[in-house]
Amino acid sequence: MPPWGAALALLLAAIALLGLLARRLLRRLGRRAVGAGTPPGTGVRDAEEEEADGGGPADRFGPGREALPGGCRLLCKPSALAQCLLRALRRSAALEPGPRSWLSGPHLQTLRHFVLPAGPGPELAREYLQLADNGLVALDWVVGPCARGRRVTHAGGLPAVLLVIPNAWGRLTRNVLGLCRLALERGYYPVIFHRRGHHGCPLASPRLQPFGDPSDLKEAVTYIRFRHPAAPLFAVSEGSGSALLLSYLGECGSSSYVTGAACISPVLRCREWFEAGLPWPYERGFLLHQKIALSRYITALEDTVDTHKLFKSRSLREFEETLFCHTKSFPISWDAYWDHNDPLRDVDEAAVPVLCILSADDPVCGPLDHFLPTELFRSNPYFFLLLSRHGGHCGFLRQDSLPAWSHEVILESFRALTDFFRTEERMKGLSKHRGSFLGGRRRWGTLQKREASSSSSLDEIFSWKRSYTR
Repeated sequence: MPPWGAALALLLAAIALLGLLARRLLRRLGRRAVGAGTPPGTGVRDAEEEEADGGGPADRFGPGREALPGGCRLLCKPSALAQCLLRALRRSAALEPGPRSWLSGPHLQTLRHFVLPAGPGPELAREYLQLADNGLVALDWVVGPCARGRRVTHAGGLPAVLLVIPNAWGRLTRNVLGLCRLALERGYYPVIFHRRGHHGCPLASPRLQPFGDPSDLKEAVTYIRFRHPAAPLFAVSEGSGSALLLSYLGECGSSSYVTGAACISPVLRCREWFEAGLPWPYERGFLLHQKIALSRYITALEDTVDTHKLFKSRSLREFEETLFCHTKSFPISWDAYWDHNDPLRDVDEAAVPVLCILSADDPVCGPLDHFLPTELFRSNPYFFLLLSRHGGHCGFLRQDSLPAWSHEVILESFRALTDFFRTEERMKGLSKHRGSFLGGRRRWGTLQKREASSSSSLDEIFSWKRSYTR
């Protein structure tokens, strides 16, 4: 795809949204003009006043919410790990409220990342990984520029690998590149995973990766572990790419090799999201981007899908259904497709802490009441939801040229996870050493009582445990 293709694909969406923003601004000015003549206490309150009083969309989720700086909320199941993460977030300077700017609107924050050119990014070294079916995926290793004073964030001086999964449309955004630059400065070794046919990766076989099929990602993680067997592995996904990461964590369980994960503006109820559709500027923009990206493979796909119908699709659902359900060799129903691609189908098997960062004004993910499974975060000790009032879709911008605050929070949470697991392992090691020391001086019955007492005390200190489901 030419370098101007992505910007052209979303240009119509930008123009349409600017019109919507103008109309919304006129309506807001009209409401303020009407409210100016009403007595105090009887007019319509401004949104900023409600937020100053602690109200807002985050307050309707009931118990399990923890207040954080900047009007954010953490929704999770109480546990020792949750308390550790909560302390790290309360100390985070990235969440401190700053002055509001004209870029604070949800549409402007979203469009800044998806429409504007990515600009000069970090230095990348690409590798192509041949899969079991002779398909190809690409791994872009971030090798520079390395800033002076680079901090190593893990014990032993061994940098952790940060696996970054872009959105499902194959658009490499400013958001992803900014995260990679910041992670490199903090001592991580970032690598970007590109699906078949995405971002210049050749389509070696006439097969694309379904929305929530983690089979290609499994092979990529296996290769990363082969290259860096002793390095901790963290994973971050962006937007619709979170379906792939969550599917991988659910299918692999405790064998995922991942220490911690984070999802920026994740799409969690994907089927409902496709069926409801996006606001038409985003729907048309993302759809046009996919058509431009796949147009170079139209000849290779003719034997597997109806390309004429595919490129005449008028919605993301129709495009997805034609590409993966109405195939010529093995057609399946829409229901069967989501039985195998719903990212939450095996969510109970996930054994890795996952931090989801979501904005209440996200124009792409949709209304929180319909597309946010809050019960997942209340009942599952591995899932944490950081909900902010502002940020748009994958925006979370700050003043000047500072990186998005979501990037800072994610890297700080990974550091907190590393410290938590290191402390947990140290306590387990001390417990075993104490038991072996007392074994030579105590009778067997006394030793059994002492070990039982020690085990119960550890259970009280660490109420959160890693469960190995497979």
